[in-house]
Amino acid sequence: MIRSELYYGREANRTRRGRVSGVSKIVEENMAALIDAIDVKRKMYFEFENAPYYCLDVEVSTPTARGGQTLVRLKMRNLLTRAVFDKTFKASDKFKVPDLETVEASYLYSDGDGSYFLDQETFETITLASDRLGDALDFLLEGAIIQVDKYNGNPIGLQLPSQVELKVDYTEPGVRGDTASGGVTKAAKLETGLEIKVPFFIKTGETVKVYTETREFAGRA
Repeated sequence: MIRSELYYGREANRTRRGRVSGVSKIVEENMAALIDAIDVKRKMYFEFENAPYYCLDVEVSTPTARGGQTLVRLKMRNLLTRAVFDKTFKASDKFKVPDLETVEASYLYSDGDGSYFLDQETFETITLASDRLGDALDFLLEGAIIQVDKYNGNPIGLQLPSQVELKVDYTEPGVRGDTASGGVTKAAKLETGLEIKVPFFIKTGETVKVYTETREFAGRA
């Protein structure tokens, strides 16, 4: 069996085009490679009922009575639907290794049919339907570099950088006495339409950094 730690988080275990480092060739040659439920750890990827999942948390219940079964409770995210739920498995239950890939792409544009990205290696256009994007368009400008996730060769979602830089389209002028300490905030509308709270010293036309996970002001660019 392939060691389970080889299936941990995407950043540590993928090459530039995202194949799981060190095991991609083995997986391609032997798609029957399996992971025991007892070996699933946080930040691992696995396949369940023909869908890829990401493990958010693990709880192992060891039986106290003779003959009892060890159970593994997983908090898991479906990478196709983004749904998060808990499910309990027997320790001996087995999962396939999902065929996941991450490619670097630049954002082109969006229309009623979805959003379009340019693969930075093959220069092919990648299309993602709007239901795969979540709120990502709040942070994307033309030319922005992101990571597109693929499952069985098909795009299923994207990964944003932890911070992006966006220009302030409009915010109310600060009042006298405001300082760079940023103790008080005000609303600001950014160039993508995203609205956030910024310190009073921020002015229209400035470029600011925004945390993509929390949608919060991260500082001046």
